[in-house]
Amino acid sequence: MSTTHNELEPIVLTKDLPEHGLKAGDVGTVVLVHRGGAGYEVEFCALNGETILVTSLEAGDLRPAGPQEVPHARAYMS
Repeated sequence: MSTTHNELEPIVLTKDLPEHGLKAGDVGTVVLVHRGGAGYEVEFCALNGETILVTSLEAGDLRPAGPQEVPHARAYMS
């Protein structure tokens, strides 16, 4: 069963995106839903609020952020 995400929902990246300096487990926010949930525009930000990247991802590249998960900070290296 596939999960549909909503705009402004926090998500967790499920795979590394080395070309963008992102790693599985990084947290982003859905900013746009494509084709009924087949894909998403996701924004990744630094803790100071600065946008690191807005990118298109397929549904399988992300999962919902669970209510009992703890975000983890790491240095961003583009």
